[in-house]
Amino acid sequence: MARQALFVGGSWVEPDGGHYEVTDPATEGTVGWAPEASRDQVRAACAAAREAFGPWSRTAPEERAAILARAARIITDRGAEYAKLAQAETGATTRTARGMQVGVAAARFRRYARVEPAEWAIPPQINEAGHGGTSHALKAVGEGKAGVMGALAVRQPVGVVACVTSYNNPWANPAGKIAPALAMGNTVVVKPAPQDPLSVYRMARALEAAGVPRGVVNVVSGRSQGVGEAAVDSPDVDMVSFTGSTAVGQRIAEVCGRGMKRQLMELGGKGAALVFDDADLRSAVAGIGTTFSFYSGQICTAPTRVLAQRGVYDRLVEQLSSYAARLKVGDPKEPDTVVGPVISAAHRDRVESYVELGRKEGAVVVTGGDRPALPAGFYVTPTLLADCTNDMRVAREEIFGPVVVVIPFDDEEEGIALANDTDYGLIDYVWSGDVARAFRVARRLRAGGVGVNTVGRNMEAPFGGFKRSGVGRDVGSYALHAYSEVQAIVWPG
Repeated sequence: MARQALFVGGSWVEPDGGHYEVTDPATEGTVGWAPEASRDQVRAACAAAREAFGPWSRTAPEERAAILARAARIITDRGAEYAKLAQAETGATTRTARGMQVGVAAARFRRYARVEPAEWAIPPQINEAGHGGTSHALKAVGEGKAGVMGALAVRQPVGVVACVTSYNNPWANPAGKIAPALAMGNTVVVKPAPQDPLSVYRMARALEAAGVPRGVVNVVSGRSQGVGEAAVDSPDVDMVSFTGSTAVGQRIAEVCGRGMKRQLMELGGKGAALVFDDADLRSAVAGIGTTFSFYSGQICTAPTRVLAQRGVYDRLVEQLSSYAARLKVGDPKEPDTVVGPVISAAHRDRVESYVELGRKEGAVVVTGGDRPALPAGFYVTPTLLADCTNDMRVAREEIFGPVVVVIPFDDEEEGIALANDTDYGLIDYVWSGDVARAFRVARRLRAGGVGVNTVGRNMEAPFGGFKRSGVGRDVGSYALHAYSEVQAIVWPG
């Protein structure tokens, strides 16, 4: 079985720290051997990105776009091969690996291969000069004349971006960072999650084949915290883009604060799903049920905290229980499998410990709560916890698994108060037959996004969180804004 090399400065480099095993969470077998970078190798990757930044930032946007478009075609052409690897590393179902992992990655490279002029600059503005203008304008003001100044706001690349990515989607998540960063003229050092880094190295090979210049894209991996720390703390790094837990995000933010580095943080979530008495329960159950099936609940946007109005509470609990019990848990390669494994044995233990904690706190385990009888793999049965209260730890902390908690509420005001009574604020959801009420409630929720009668996403809408769910916004034009600095150019009118 081949041992993966690091990608530093356009070369494939043997790791100083040797290799470690990447495990298939469905079979517990070996997928491959990932490289363990040393701190010196991480610093070398950052230095290579710094050296490549000047020429790449001066490359015509159309040339950068052409490289991204070629990368998208390569990923699409090799989609089946890449999806097979993604499935082995993450335990994703075949449909998820092909569509939501590799397919979304290709779509993101295509999106940022076509940046519109309006996304680059704000049109020139002509205004009366203020006292911060040039000496010519100051003289005009002093003489009582109307000093006129022109101004243009343009977007400039930030510089070198350290991209620290999550394990739940080793294709879409890195692509969502790399593609807009490169489109804006930045260079990147990617530090993938230790559980599934091999897919990210395949992405680097696709970019290399697409013609990305040496040093523009670098990938360094490792299980040691020192790998990520060296990238974040490097003096060559101007920005850190991180997706992961709030706890790790806080540590990264402290380092970024010392160096005044730009941050883009997509952190944890505990999404509230408000289901009102007049809701379409079939729609609500199908949407909330994605917590059980989509990445086996390992996704920060999941509607894991259901707030059900008392008029529908019992029916909703019954229907969610029936829905969860029907889902096939097992080998993600089987076409009828809906729920695959979680990423590791340690994470399975963590999810199971939360279910046990819920029991101790007084929650009722309506369905699930046990380990599936399967010969191998890190599986968790879809679990529904009812009769919860908002002060329970299972209702306040991110479990990151196929576990849903249900809390009753009486009226609209109480539902909103419960939804906002959380440390997180990534994406919430509202189900109601009264669309005016649904939008009224949505506007009062302290979350970066709100789904109204849907868990679907618009891939041009801004994505990010309030409170401990993150800093900044990405996706669509907002990602281009995140990976750029705004520069004002002013001249005498």
